[in-house]
Formats: sequence, structure tokens, C-alpha cells
Amino acid sequence: MNAVKPTSPADLPAQLQSQGWALLSPADLLPALDVGEPELEPLRATWNHLPADAHLRDGGHYRFRRHSCYVLDNTLGTLTQAPHRAHWQPVTYNALHGGFERWFEPIEAGVSQHPAWQDLLRLLGQQFNAAKPVPRWFIEAHQFRVDTAGGIGRPTPEGAHRDGVDFVAVAMVGRHQVKGGETRVFEADGPHGVRFTLTEPWSVLLLDDARVIHESTPIQPLGEHGWRDTLVLTYRAGGFQGPSTYT
Repeated sequence: MNAVKPTSPADLPAQLQSQGWALLSPADLLPALDVGEPELEPLRATWNHLPADAHLRDGGHYRFRRHSCYVLDNTLGTLTQAPHRAHWQPVTYNALHGGFERWFEPIEAGVSQHPAWQDLLRLLGQQFNAAKPVPRWFIEAHQFRVDTAGGIGRPTPEGAHRDGVDFVAVAMVGRHQVKGGETRVFEADGPHGVRFTLTEPWSVLLLDDARVIHESTPIQPLGEHGWRDTLVLTYRAGGFQGPSTYT
């Protein structure tokens, strides 16, 4: 992860408030979830079976994904899966893919019901709630695989962007025979930023979406077939994004 220093769990809320981003290492995340990396292998393996993203407007065929939504009650600590819904963003946040409903296959039930999955969503929600207390979080979860079968894969084809939510978490699940995929985080209203590459499985980048913009550079193959797997979680206080939110 280059020269970027991970943030201790105790300091995450304060660092999010002070600089708008923080980095959680697997050495801190896995003990907080009370799991070892081998116990997460059944979850990681599900990235091998993601359907193709049929909505890429750049003509590419390099992205695969599943998507599901959840509601985390910050008072009760309860996590509930919401009825399956489309993913929607306004064009102000995603000029390439915003403004229309994108339907993806839901995340497999065995993933959504896995204790470590649920604990991860709760843990991050607690950290975000410590930085910005709200009654509940509306969470969208995206399993992504970006591959290099066509020669190049673009983790963020829309470029540097915000997501229109309160907080974003980007978890590195795995990389295989690729180069590139540098993560870039910049102030939304200033000149400062950081650049580094997430390489360790289960390292997590946390972002205050109102304060920073982010992107990941394209990946290129180092072998016959490479890929980059990530889990992107967005946390929003005002309900799930949809066309009615912005009318």
C-alpha cells in the first residue's frame, strides 16, 4: 500500500473527520471481525461467479458485478436486507452511467447471510456513525470483478467521482496477474490528494463522500488473464438513491 499508513480502528472516526479518508489494514480488520483470512475464503470465492455488467457505456466487457441493499439501524444494531432494487445515480455524480436504473443480479443469499459479511457491514456502519451520527444507514453493496481479458480493465470508467452518499468503503478482495489499479483520493474542493495501490486482501479504504473524490486507474495484464476483485459499500443517511430523490 505504498507509503500510506493504515489507521488504527480507534482513530478511524477522527481521521475521517479531519482528512476525509482513512485506511483500515487487514491486520486490524480481521481481529475486529473475529475471523481469519481462511474463514473468508468462501466469500472470496463467490467473486469467481459474478455476472457480466450489461450497462457499460464505453463499449467494454471487462466488468462483472452483483448488487444488493441493506438497512442498518444504528440504535438497535439490526441489519436488514432490503427488497432487491435498481442501482441509480444522478448524472451530477456519474456522467457516464448516471440518470437511469441499472439492474444487477442480487448478491447470493449465502453471502448476505454469512456472519462475517453482516459483521463487516455493521462494523463499518458503526465507524461511520461515530464520525456522523444518524438513525440508520441505507447501504448498497457491490461485488466487482474487473478483468483484463480484453487487454485492459477500468475499475472506474466514469473517472474521478463522488457517489452521492455519505460514506464509501472500498475493500480489496484480491488481485491476480495485473499491474495498475492505483487508487487516487483527492480533496473535492482543494489541491491535495494521495495515491497508492491497494494490494493486501481485506484492506479497506474509507471515504467521506462529501469531502473527497476518488478513482482507480486501469489495470493491465501481467499474464494470460488477470483480474482485480473489490467490494464497494456505500452508506447513505437519507434513503436509497433513486430518481424521486432528486426531483
